[in-house]
Amino acid sequence: MERRGYHHGNLREALIRAALDLIAEKGPSGFTFAEAARAAGVSPAAPYRHFRDRDELMADVARQGFERFETRLVRAWDEGRPDPMTAFAALGHAYLAFAREEPAHYSAMFEAGLPLASHPELLQAGDKAFAVLRRAAEVLCARMPKASRPPAMMVALHAWALSHGIASLFSRGDAARRSLPMSPEDLLEAGVLVYLQGLGLGDSRGASQGAPESPASP
Repeated sequence: MERRGYHHGNLREALIRAALDLIAEKGPSGFTFAEAARAAGVSPAAPYRHFRDRDELMADVARQGFERFETRLVRAWDEGRPDPMTAFAALGHAYLAFAREEPAHYSAMFEAGLPLASHPELLQAGDKAFAVLRRAAEVLCARMPKASRPPAMMVALHAWALSHGIASLFSRGDAARRSLPMSPEDLLEAGVLVYLQGLGLGDSRGASQGAPESPASP
């Protein structure tokens, strides 16, 4: 790997960039704190000015990833425009695109094995990203009659699990991506459609349910 230098005052960002390069090359568990320092072009002691240890560096990389991820999800959801079902599908596309276009961040976020209880800022960033999906699920569930309305949290978790599984297997931008005889987007859309139809939300505009109610808490 090419040795990196850094400008005074940017050591933290230089270390994060070096960690991202190493994740892309070796995976989130395949390098040491000293290797990250060497890749950033600094002494082995220099990273301790900003990070307690390697886990703290990885937590910062993952936190940054979740913040970028949240931005993408918010943009995709766009407050449910032009309609909630279309916007919900856009969320799935954004999930897949992030895994494909930012695989090092994606690996740090989901594969580094960091204890969330020890990294509250990382936990908060992850929760904020998931909150976008939960809000979307609340809007969709509010379009159903109360008697048959599923918990929005359950719907959000199911959608997250489906999106994450397809992203991790078929839409990542690294060597771990598996081949698929269709696009990951088509697979995800089909899976979400089958799931939502099972809940009675197959009509993309929800017209059969009448006017939407205010979103209910899960």
